[in-house]
Amino acid sequence: MENNKKLWFRRKLYGWGWTPSTWEGWVVLLVWAVIFVSIVSKVNDHEGINNIVFVFISVLVLLFVCYKKGEKPRWQWGKRKED
Repeated sequence: MENNKKLWFRRKLYGWGWTPSTWEGWVVLLVWAVIFVSIVSKVNDHEGINNIVFVFISVLVLLFVCYKKGEKPRWQWGKRKED
């Protein structure tokens, strides 16, 4: 990893995943959540497969941004001695 690369997301201390660590990360998460909630709230119950596809794609987009702008993910349970 490059030292000059600013990480928007840090690994979670417990489990697997990321948490926002800069204002850019928080903006990404907030914009994603607003778009997600606004679209899901307007969807008909009769469009089941479309709902599943939208949720799947939107989560993949968020995971992609976290992966590209965050630390390398790994499972961890607390702080490691090497950290």
